[in-house]
Amino acid sequence: MATLRDTIKEITRQHNSLIFGQCLSAVGWVNGTVPDTKNIVELPMSDVAGAGFAVGAAVAGVRPILVIRFQDFLMLNGSILINFAAKRKDINGRSCPLWVRALAQEGNGTGCCHSAKLHSIFMHFPGLRIYAPITPSEYKECWEDFMVHDDPAICFEHRQTFDNEEDIKDIYNPTTNFTIYAISLARMNALKAAKELNCNFVNIYKLKPIWFNPINTKGLVVDTGFETCSAARDIAYRLMLKTGERHEALGLKDVSCGCIEENLTPTTEEIIKKCKALV
Repeated sequence: MATLRDTIKEITRQHNSLIFGQCLSAVGWVNGTVPDTKNIVELPMSDVAGAGFAVGAAVAGVRPILVIRFQDFLMLNGSILINFAAKRKDINGRSCPLWVRALAQEGNGTGCCHSAKLHSIFMHFPGLRIYAPITPSEYKECWEDFMVHDDPAICFEHRQTFDNEEDIKDIYNPTTNFTIYAISLARMNALKAAKELNCNFVNIYKLKPIWFNPINTKGLVVDTGFETCSAARDIAYRLMLKTGERHEALGLKDVSCGCIEENLTPTTEEIIKKCKALV
């Protein structure tokens, strides 16, 4: 059975377009997700300019793939993605479709400048499609959605999900009045918590335009990024308006990751504790 890693690599190979990024052919071909093809463009260590090459190719109609090995570096590449690629259609009616792969990692000494999960920040800007798939079928679904539209898209990936093979299904339990919603890597621990609590569980991987199946219960939205101003808090607010039920968010503490403490994705135990407090 194909893993998420295999799926990303095969989609990239079949797309047969330009692949931009730094050190793509070195250090394990980006965790084994980049194929050995002739259309790789190795970028210099100039992150501020890196996205500009890919955006230029998108303007030319190539539909390139830009690989950003650590999401922290989106802050350096972000200006042209936000201020040109995302706005081009609104400015002059022309699209700028490119697929940006932004990879996350955490723990095990990853460090303070390689531990970011930044999907919440980029959800703020109009014109971008935002995804966070963690299974092969989800990745295919998000890629197909990108291919039938002409918007720039950022796919927020997490290295700790690359070995996933099986789908993660939503769980509906008509006897409970509580639902756990979760994003990215947080879905792994949130699923364990939902099974232990025997409550509903909902996957969220299409972040913008946002799509998921809301349930009319109280709930908790769990995020793998910082809780402050997060996607989880935005979704919890929407759920409260829609259901009239109390919802809260759980994410990383407001402390830099990979420094004095790791500040990792909420554990199963932390999620269960928060759920019990809400119930």
